[in-house]
Amino acid sequence: MGTHADKAVRLFESGCSCSQAVFTAYAEDFGMDAETAMKVSVALGGGMGRMREACGAVSGMALVAGLKYGNTDPADAAAKSKALDAAKALAEKFKAENGSVVCKELLGLEPPRGQTELLPKKLPCKELVRMAAELLESLQG
Repeated sequence: MGTHADKAVRLFESGCSCSQAVFTAYAEDFGMDAETAMKVSVALGGGMGRMREACGAVSGMALVAGLKYGNTDPADAAAKSKALDAAKALAEKFKAENGSVVCKELLGLEPPRGQTELLPKKLPCKELVRMAAELLESLQG
């Protein structure tokens, strides 16, 4: 499972948030430029605005599911449902592998107070980004 996961890890290592790395690795496949993808997904990092809630890598997967299956017509309930079902299935696979989709549970950290502290290098974020990007391979095609 190569190129998208590798790209997501490279993006994460370059300073992108978990959500940015996963989403941006796929966005261009759906006609979105990397700059827009980074802006759209930035606030989901750190578990949604650094609150350590929904894992940003999981949020990135949900955004990709929306690009792949989402509705542009509000009346298109079938497309909306397909996107929601895909996001749920991806999140369930992620949770089955990791025990949670909640950032603070995955990392064992509470939300930071004030400035974001530097996170220890031993945190599993890079591996979670890779796993999320690999799970998205099932949407390709």
